[in-house]
Amino acid sequence: APAAPAALLTQAAWCVLPSRILLVLTSQKGVQMYEADGSIMVYWHALDVPESSPGQAVFARGIAATGQHFVCVGTSLGSVLVFDIPSKGTNVTLSEVLEQHHAAITDIASELCEQPEGSIDLVTADDSGVLCAWRSGEEFQLVSKIPSSECPCSSVRLWNGVIVAGYGNGQIRLYEAASGTLRAEVAAHARWIYALDVAPLSGKLLSGGEDSFVEVWGLTYNPDTEDIEIKHCQTECVTDTQICGARFCDREGSTFAITGYDLSEIIRYVQP
Repeated sequence: APAAPAALLTQAAWCVLPSRILLVLTSQKGVQMYEADGSIMVYWHALDVPESSPGQAVFARGIAATGQHFVCVGTSLGSVLVFDIPSKGTNVTLSEVLEQHHAAITDIASELCEQPEGSIDLVTADDSGVLCAWRSGEEFQLVSKIPSSECPCSSVRLWNGVIVAGYGNGQIRLYEAASGTLRAEVAAHARWIYALDVAPLSGKLLSGGEDSFVEVWGLTYNPDTEDIEIKHCQTECVTDTQICGARFCDREGSTFAITGYDLSEIIRYVQP
Protein backbone atom coordinates (compact mmCIF):
# COMPACT_ATOMS: atom_id res chain seq x y z
CA ALA A 1 0.00 0.00 0.00
CA PRO A 2 1.27 3.52 -0.72
CA ALA A 3 2.57 5.46 2.26
CA ALA A 4 0.27 8.07 3.73
CA PRO A 5 1.29 11.62 2.76
CA ALA A 6 3.20 13.52 5.40
CA ALA A 7 1.29 16.26 7.20
CA LEU A 8 2.24 19.79 6.19
CA LEU A 9 3.76 21.63 9.14
CA THR A 10 2.26 25.07 9.67
CA GLN A 11 4.34 26.32 12.60
CA ALA A 12 7.01 25.38 15.13
CA ALA A 13 7.76 27.18 18.40
CA TRP A 14 9.54 26.66 21.70
CA CYS A 15 7.10 27.27 24.52
CA VAL A 16 8.89 28.50 27.65
CA LEU A 17 7.04 27.87 30.91
CA PRO A 18 8.41 28.38 34.44
CA SER A 19 8.87 24.64 34.98
CA ARG A 20 9.83 23.36 31.50
CA ILE A 21 10.39 24.13 27.84
CA LEU A 22 8.49 22.31 25.09
CA LEU A 23 8.94 22.27 21.32
CA VAL A 24 5.43 22.51 19.82
CA LEU A 25 4.62 21.70 16.18
CA THR A 26 1.32 22.34 14.40
CA SER A 27 0.21 20.70 11.17
CA GLN A 28 -2.77 19.66 9.06
CA LYS A 29 -3.27 16.67 11.34
CA GLY A 30 -2.87 18.12 14.82
CA VAL A 31 -0.52 19.29 17.54
CA GLN A 32 2.72 17.61 18.59
CA MET A 33 4.65 18.50 21.75
CA TYR A 34 8.25 17.43 22.30
CA GLU A 35 10.89 17.93 24.94
CA ALA A 36 12.95 21.04 24.12
CA ASP A 37 15.64 19.10 22.21
CA GLY A 38 13.05 17.23 20.14
CA SER A 39 14.19 13.85 21.47
CA ILE A 40 10.94 12.67 23.07
CA MET A 41 7.35 13.29 22.02
CA VAL A 42 5.39 14.31 25.12
CA TYR A 43 1.90 14.67 23.64
CA TRP A 44 -0.10 14.32 20.44
CA HIS A 45 -3.49 15.91 19.81
CA ALA A 46 -5.35 14.98 16.61
CA LEU A 47 -7.70 17.48 14.99
CA ASP A 48 -11.28 16.45 14.30
CA VAL A 49 -12.72 16.94 10.81
CA PRO A 50 -16.26 18.37 11.18
CA GLU A 51 -18.92 16.14 9.61
CA SER A 52 -20.90 19.19 8.47
CA SER A 53 -18.10 20.36 6.11
CA PRO A 54 -15.93 17.38 5.13
CA GLY A 55 -14.21 19.36 2.34
CA GLN A 56 -13.02 22.14 4.62
CA ALA A 57 -9.27 22.43 5.21
CA VAL A 58 -8.36 21.53 8.78
CA PHE A 59 -5.09 22.57 10.41
CA ALA A 60 -3.60 23.98 13.59
CA ARG A 61 -1.77 27.33 13.59
CA GLY A 62 -0.78 29.83 16.28
CA ILE A 63 1.23 28.74 19.34
CA ALA A 64 1.89 30.51 22.65
CA ALA A 65 2.76 29.64 26.23
CA THR A 66 1.01 31.72 28.89
CA GLY A 67 0.44 31.73 32.64
CA GLN A 68 2.26 29.22 34.80
CA HIS A 69 1.37 26.06 32.91
CA PHE A 70 -0.67 26.66 29.76
CA VAL A 71 0.09 26.27 26.05
CA CYS A 72 -2.50 27.67 23.62
CA VAL A 73 -2.87 26.50 20.01
CA GLY A 74 -5.23 27.84 17.34
CA THR A 75 -7.14 25.91 14.69
CA SER A 76 -8.59 26.54 11.24
CA LEU A 77 -12.10 26.31 12.73
CA GLY A 78 -11.46 29.39 14.90
CA SER A 79 -11.08 27.46 18.16
CA VAL A 80 -8.21 28.06 20.56
CA LEU A 81 -7.12 24.90 22.39
CA VAL A 82 -5.78 25.45 25.91
CA PHE A 83 -3.47 22.67 27.12
CA ASP A 84 -2.53 22.25 30.79
CA ILE A 85 1.15 21.26 30.96
CA PRO A 86 2.53 19.33 33.98
CA SER A 87 5.93 20.30 35.37
CA LYS A 88 7.25 16.97 34.10
CA GLY A 89 5.96 13.85 32.43
CA THR A 90 3.40 13.32 29.68
CA ASN A 91 0.10 13.96 31.47
CA VAL A 92 -0.86 16.90 29.22
CA THR A 93 -4.59 17.63 29.21
CA LEU A 94 -6.89 19.74 27.04
CA SER A 95 -8.35 21.96 29.78
CA GLU A 96 -10.43 24.45 27.79
CA VAL A 97 -11.48 25.47 24.26
CA LEU A 98 -11.92 29.19 23.58
CA GLU A 99 -14.66 29.84 21.02
CA GLN A 100 -14.73 33.61 20.34
CA HIS A 101 -13.38 33.41 16.76
CA HIS A 102 -15.37 32.35 13.70
CA ALA A 103 -12.51 32.31 11.18
CA ALA A 104 -9.22 30.42 11.09
CA ILE A 105 -6.72 31.44 13.77
CA THR A 106 -3.67 33.08 12.19
CA ASP A 107 -1.49 33.85 15.22
CA ILE A 108 -1.39 33.79 19.02
CA ALA A 109 0.95 35.75 21.28
CA SER A 110 1.58 36.02 25.02
CA GLU A 111 2.70 39.09 26.96
CA LEU A 112 6.43 39.72 26.48
CA CYS A 113 6.99 41.87 29.57
CA GLU A 114 6.51 41.42 33.31
CA GLN A 115 3.02 42.59 34.25
CA PRO A 116 1.01 42.69 37.51
CA GLU A 117 -0.87 39.51 38.37
CA GLY A 118 -4.26 39.41 36.66
CA SER A 119 -3.14 41.46 33.64
CA ILE A 120 -4.01 40.56 30.06
CA ASP A 121 -1.44 38.00 28.98
CA LEU A 122 -2.70 36.52 25.70
CA VAL A 123 -3.95 37.81 22.35
CA THR A 124 -5.44 35.77 19.50
CA ALA A 125 -5.98 36.81 15.86
CA ASP A 126 -7.89 35.35 12.92
CA ASP A 127 -8.31 35.45 9.15
CA SER A 128 -11.12 38.01 9.31
CA GLY A 129 -9.03 40.46 11.34
CA VAL A 130 -10.75 39.88 14.70
CA LEU A 131 -8.48 40.20 17.76
CA CYS A 132 -9.27 38.89 21.25
CA ALA A 133 -7.39 39.80 24.44
CA TRP A 134 -7.49 37.26 27.28
CA ARG A 135 -6.60 36.89 30.92
CA SER A 136 -5.34 33.37 31.58
CA GLY A 137 -6.26 31.26 34.59
CA GLU A 138 -8.07 28.07 35.47
CA GLU A 139 -10.80 29.61 33.29
CA PHE A 140 -9.63 32.06 30.63
CA GLN A 141 -11.47 35.40 30.61
CA LEU A 142 -12.13 37.47 27.49
CA VAL A 143 -11.20 41.09 28.32
CA SER A 144 -11.64 42.83 24.97
CA LYS A 145 -12.59 41.93 21.42
CA ILE A 146 -11.55 44.05 18.45
CA PRO A 147 -13.97 43.57 15.53
CA SER A 148 -13.04 42.55 12.00
CA SER A 149 -11.24 45.12 9.89
CA GLU A 150 -12.16 43.27 6.67
CA CYS A 151 -8.50 42.33 6.26
CA PRO A 152 -6.72 39.30 7.72
CA CYS A 153 -4.52 39.91 10.74
CA SER A 154 -1.54 37.77 9.80
CA SER A 155 0.74 38.36 12.80
CA VAL A 156 0.31 39.68 16.33
CA ARG A 157 2.40 40.51 19.42
CA LEU A 158 1.57 41.69 22.97
CA TRP A 159 3.99 44.15 24.60
CA ASN A 160 3.37 46.10 27.82
CA GLY A 161 -0.39 45.78 27.45
CA VAL A 162 -0.23 46.95 23.81
CA ILE A 163 -1.42 44.73 20.95
CA VAL A 164 0.81 45.05 17.88
CA ALA A 165 -1.01 43.67 14.84
CA GLY A 166 0.19 43.21 11.24
CA TYR A 167 -2.29 42.92 8.38
CA GLY A 168 -2.61 41.62 4.84
CA ASN A 169 -2.81 45.18 3.48
CA GLY A 170 0.64 46.03 4.88
CA GLN A 171 -0.58 48.04 7.86
CA ILE A 172 0.65 47.80 11.45
CA ARG A 173 -1.85 48.84 14.13
CA LEU A 174 -1.31 49.38 17.84
CA TYR A 175 -4.24 48.76 20.16
CA GLU A 176 -4.69 49.19 23.89
CA ALA A 177 -5.29 45.59 24.96
CA ALA A 178 -7.61 46.34 27.89
CA SER A 179 -10.06 48.51 25.93
CA GLY A 180 -9.40 47.54 22.31
CA THR A 181 -8.86 51.22 21.44
CA LEU A 182 -6.78 51.92 18.31
CA ARG A 183 -3.82 54.09 19.38
CA ALA A 184 -1.59 54.19 16.27
CA GLU A 185 -1.58 53.02 12.67
CA VAL A 186 1.17 52.99 10.05
CA ALA A 187 1.38 51.91 6.39
CA ALA A 188 4.43 49.73 6.97
CA HIS A 189 4.63 47.56 3.84
CA ALA A 190 3.40 47.63 0.26
CA ARG A 191 2.15 44.04 0.50
CA TRP A 192 1.14 41.38 3.02
CA ILE A 193 2.93 41.38 6.39
CA TYR A 194 3.99 37.87 7.31
CA ALA A 195 6.06 38.37 10.44
CA LEU A 196 6.21 40.63 13.49
CA ASP A 197 8.45 40.48 16.54
CA VAL A 198 9.10 42.76 19.50
CA ALA A 199 12.27 42.96 21.58
CA PRO A 200 10.79 43.26 25.10
CA LEU A 201 13.67 45.15 26.74
CA SER A 202 14.03 47.89 24.10
CA GLY A 203 10.59 48.08 22.49
CA LYS A 204 12.05 47.54 19.02
CA LEU A 205 9.51 46.16 16.53
CA LEU A 206 10.51 44.01 13.55
CA SER A 207 8.23 43.54 10.54
CA GLY A 208 8.74 41.50 7.37
CA GLY A 209 6.49 41.36 4.32
CA GLU A 210 5.89 40.06 0.83
CA ASP A 211 7.39 43.28 -0.56
CA SER A 212 10.93 41.98 0.21
CA PHE A 213 11.48 44.58 2.93
CA VAL A 214 12.34 44.13 6.60
CA GLU A 215 11.61 47.16 8.78
CA VAL A 216 12.73 47.99 12.31
CA TRP A 217 10.56 50.35 14.35
CA GLY A 218 10.76 51.82 17.82
CA LEU A 219 7.80 51.55 20.22
CA THR A 220 7.41 53.75 23.28
CA TYR A 221 4.71 53.53 25.93
CA ASN A 222 4.22 56.00 28.77
CA PRO A 223 2.14 54.32 31.50
CA ASP A 224 1.43 57.68 33.19
CA THR A 225 -0.08 59.36 30.11
CA GLU A 226 -0.88 56.05 28.30
CA ASP A 227 0.65 57.52 25.14
CA ILE A 228 1.82 54.95 22.57
CA GLU A 229 4.21 56.01 19.80
CA ILE A 230 5.88 54.25 16.87
CA LYS A 231 8.83 55.55 14.86
CA HIS A 232 10.79 54.11 11.93
CA CYS A 233 14.42 53.13 12.62
CA GLN A 234 15.86 50.92 9.86
CA THR A 235 15.08 49.31 6.48
CA GLU A 236 16.66 46.26 4.86
CA CYS A 237 15.74 44.85 1.44
CA VAL A 238 16.22 41.19 0.53
CA THR A 239 16.01 41.35 -3.27
CA ASP A 240 13.45 39.10 -4.97
CA THR A 241 12.52 37.43 -1.66
CA GLN A 242 9.08 37.35 -0.09
CA ILE A 243 9.86 37.56 3.63
CA CYS A 244 7.90 34.92 5.58
CA GLY A 245 9.80 34.82 8.87
CA ALA A 246 11.56 37.43 11.00
CA ARG A 247 12.71 37.28 14.63
CA PHE A 248 14.97 39.15 17.01
CA CYS A 249 17.82 37.00 18.32
CA ASP A 250 18.02 38.66 21.73
CA ARG A 251 15.75 40.53 24.14
CA GLU A 252 17.40 43.88 23.40
CA GLY A 253 16.81 43.56 19.65
CA SER A 254 20.44 44.16 18.64
CA THR A 255 20.39 41.28 16.13
CA PHE A 256 17.64 39.74 14.04
CA ALA A 257 17.23 36.93 11.52
CA ILE A 258 14.93 36.54 8.53
CA THR A 259 14.01 34.00 5.90
CA GLY A 260 11.76 33.88 2.84
CA TYR A 261 9.74 31.64 0.58
CA ASP A 262 11.91 29.19 -1.37
CA LEU A 263 14.92 30.41 0.59
CA SER A 264 17.00 27.60 2.08
CA GLU A 265 18.96 29.88 4.38
CA ILE A 266 18.47 32.19 7.34
CA ILE A 267 19.99 35.67 7.03
CA ARG A 268 21.19 37.34 10.23
CA TYR A 269 21.62 41.08 10.71
CA VAL A 270 23.51 43.00 13.40
CA GLN A 271 22.14 46.47 14.02
CA PRO A 272 24.64 49.36 14.17
